[in-house]
Amino acid sequence: MLLASEEPRVEVDLIERLPTPWGLVRLGVAPDHPKIKEVSRAFEKIAARPGFRFLGNVELGRDLTPGDLARLYDAVVYAVGAQTDRRLGIPGEDLPGSWPATAFVAWYNGHPDFQDLSFDLSGERAVVIGNGNVAVDVARMLALTAEELAPTDTTGAAIEAIVGSGIREILMLGRRGPVQGAFTTPELVELGELAGADAVVDPAELDLDTASAAELEAGTPIQRRNLDVLRELAARTPAGRPKRLHLRFRVSPVAILGDDRVEAIEVVRNELVPDGRGSVRAVPTEEREVIPCGIVLRSVGYRGVAVSDVPFDEGRATIRNAGGRVLDEQGIAVPGAYCAGWIKRGPTGVIGTNKKDATETVELLLADARSGALPRAANASAAAVDALLAERGGEVVTYSGWEMIDRLECERGASCGRPRIKVCRWEELLAASRRTA
Repeated sequence: MLLASEEPRVEVDLIERLPTPWGLVRLGVAPDHPKIKEVSRAFEKIAARPGFRFLGNVELGRDLTPGDLARLYDAVVYAVGAQTDRRLGIPGEDLPGSWPATAFVAWYNGHPDFQDLSFDLSGERAVVIGNGNVAVDVARMLALTAEELAPTDTTGAAIEAIVGSGIREILMLGRRGPVQGAFTTPELVELGELAGADAVVDPAELDLDTASAAELEAGTPIQRRNLDVLRELAARTPAGRPKRLHLRFRVSPVAILGDDRVEAIEVVRNELVPDGRGSVRAVPTEEREVIPCGIVLRSVGYRGVAVSDVPFDEGRATIRNAGGRVLDEQGIAVPGAYCAGWIKRGPTGVIGTNKKDATETVELLLADARSGALPRAANASAAAVDALLAERGGEVVTYSGWEMIDRLECERGASCGRPRIKVCRWEELLAASRRTA
């Protein structure tokens, strides 16, 4: 938004691998959180500005390379996110029925790369590993009733699978304690408001060790509010709803068990000890437990993926940068190259965090432009970009093409009282983008 509003006018191309914009707002935010998705309206305002173009179905490495971008644009901002999951590194992690939570999220949100996946939800117990908002979203989605899913843009296949599942218990496992949970308070509160599931917390799980009590005392208001919510849940008497969502803390998976597919998970009880930085680390004890389950969804963080020919810090799994300026191996700024979001700082924060982060990057870019530090690309023009993409033979989905997709989805949703019914297949998305009004 900052670039698009700059005077004199800056021409901006948003290059996106998918035929649709909005990124995680469309394909990562839980479908039962429509208010959060309203941030897309800000994008719609930007898209209407002169000089802004959306170039969808254009993949970096297939249709354009970083070298092409350097030749075609005065400046390039890489905002490719953290595209893969962190691994647990335990036996059985790759058994059928053990899934990264992001694959499940992409499936129920209609990402076209994930629609051929098949999640077996026939077992009575699902285990979600993690204590962040994605873990909470996944656990909550598994617990939603048909009535709760009906007004959302969850895919039809996912609604059918969740409503028809055999799951009666969703077990959410946290490596550390309740004070260290990475979820935010509104998401935690929602677990106690489910129509078809009782949220259960053992009061003993909320007894704080000395280090956690000290962390809470010096911690954030969010940590204190979260603990208050957990204590309120622990004090409740279960209402006997069809499903049970059980939050457990201080346990880590050590193995996922089964012959041909997931049959159980083995966990170890952890002791929390000070880490010397004001928090705690989890140290395994000798106490172990085997928990039967039919599916495991792993939500233990994300990891950035290197972009070919762009400097990458393997240790941090981010593009090497200083404040958003891309740095080469010698720590020298690469002229005209920038990054923002999770690929810049790692997978932390929410939408508001990324907005602040992007502002920092763009302010550096504009400062470089004003000081004459930006290289002047000889072929920097929309026509040159279009010509190269045409030469490469790809089918570019412009913003008007996305509007055709959007209109079709909203029309389909309106006929059955839903905000939209997403087009989820690559071929169908491209066909919808070719429609005429």
